Amino acid sequence: MNIGEIAKRAGVSRSTVSYALTGKRPVSEETKRRILTVIDELGYRPNASARALKEGRTRTIGLVIPPASQRLTDMQLGFVASVVDAAARADLDVLLSPSGGEHERSFERVVTGRRVDGVILMEIRLEDDRVARLQGLGLPFVGIGRTRHPEGMSWVDIDYETLIARCVHHLADLGHRRLALINRSAELVAAGYGPGHRAQAGFDRAIAERGLRGVRVCCADDAQAGQACLQQLLAEHPGLTAVATINEAAVSGMYRGLAEAGLSVPGDFSIAGVAAQRWAESLHPPLTAADVPADELGARAVELLIQRVADPGTPQRHLLLAPPISLRATTGPARPRD
Repeated sequence: MNIGEIAKRAGVSRSTVSYALTGKRPVSEETKRRILTVIDELGYRPNASARALKEGRTRTIGLVIPPASQRLTDMQLGFVASVVDAAARADLDVLLSPSGGEHERSFERVVTGRRVDGVILMEIRLEDDRVARLQGLGLPFVGIGRTRHPEGMSWVDIDYETLIARCVHHLADLGHRRLALINRSAELVAAGYGPGHRAQAGFDRAIAERGLRGVRVCCADDAQAGQACLQQLLAEHPGLTAVATINEAAVSGMYRGLAEAGLSVPGDFSIAGVAAQRWAESLHPPLTAADVPADELGARAVELLIQRVADPGTPQRHLLLAPPISLRATTGPARPRD
């Protein structure tokens, strides 16, 4: 059913129906009642543009995700799904937009084209031009992640520094003295990817506190890279007995690398990390990990954004989570290998 049919049944012009829906021009109360009666009888629902004009809102939020050229990790997919689910519960639509490199025009269209009421940013860098851009535009936004100076924005995040430090302490308690941190890709870390830098800081701090020997490496987000990374670590550091990691997508490859070296998990080698719970539990053996509550983070990000859209002057809010480590089947007492 379209506006033309409504106009015909109400005995008014199409423009009058449009004005009644959008409030763009005054329409007499009697005419408006007649139009609304026809709309109720026909079950007509104004399109999104008409609702936006009437309400001053689009009822759509933007979710800025990593570039389409990158395969999203299970954790990232969890964030996307939880944001979409929480938005749906609030009767909001979600417009997905990749950012980075050739996708910057997509980001600009989303934030400058009145297409969304606010934005949720993923994969935030320590110094992030997107954050500065949104602050300059005055468009409400919330980060899943935070910058180096996070006070000027609302955000939810995982405390990677604390969690990787806990992984190191857990492994040290099991007698492991030589450990490695397997981070995300070198490109991400070089670009200022926050979790990568905070994981390094937590690893270095815990290694120093426990008097351990540690090595840090970067690894692409896939199983093949994880296998190659583990093989290289074993070749260059033969006394290594454990790994801490935030690279969940590479873990299954690490398992293969250990198996090819004739090492069992956790009998000969231990692995602990930060990962999505479903992913950690689906691995064989299940990964000892701090389980990232992606559902909660996505829902809280939507909640904070709704608050900022309703009242842009509301104080910035921050949520930093450090979930406990779930002990599964990939960590055990150290067995010296040198």
